[in-house]
Amino acid sequence: MSKRRGLLIILSSPSGAGKSTLARRLRDWDPDIVFSVSATTRTPREGEVDGEDYHFLSEGAFKSEVAKGAMLEHAFVFGNFYGSPEGPVRQAIEAGRDVLFDIDWQGAQQVRNSSLGQHTMSIFLLPPSIAELRRRLETRGQDKPETISKRMQKSWDEISHWDGYDFVLVNDDLDATEERLKTILTATRLRRSQQPGLTEHVRALQAEFEAL
Repeated sequence: MSKRRGLLIILSSPSGAGKSTLARRLRDWDPDIVFSVSATTRTPREGEVDGEDYHFLSEGAFKSEVAKGAMLEHAFVFGNFYGSPEGPVRQAIEAGRDVLFDIDWQGAQQVRNSSLGQHTMSIFLLPPSIAELRRRLETRGQDKPETISKRMQKSWDEISHWDGYDFVLVNDDLDATEERLKTILTATRLRRSQQPGLTEHVRALQAEFEAL
């Protein structure tokens, strides 16, 4: 049979629940998993490369892509547009590569309702407790106290959409969660929709059976 079709892997969580670490571990486990490169209308920062960090577009070009239905999802955030171009994602999954999306529940909903929706697998990560979520944000030392407070305020809104995902994992142990994530991915790769050669194979079996 021909090579499997790739998946659109949506990974969402409140900040501090371990999403970035698990996404990195997934890619270490299977280098064929690639990140979706977003498009944006914001100005490139020093050192950022067009096509690698982001696809940098003018506002007019971005809106044109949206109007053509060429964005799997898009949003207006802090004065700039962000979105996921469909073309590169379609090319990747047709080549048998999985594409990882780090997006919120609204973006996840748009992707699931897009032309590639049947190939999505969405996973939401929950913290073991709110106290532990705050502890993780504080101990990683990346944010100021006021930023941590804003992230904590936003976390409940994000958590409240947990039931819109295919799978929900409580990340109480990073290694165990990683193994569960791998198990889910391995099984979902075997869905009928991800095996484009199945129909042809079954027809061949039928023809062989009829020739007996």
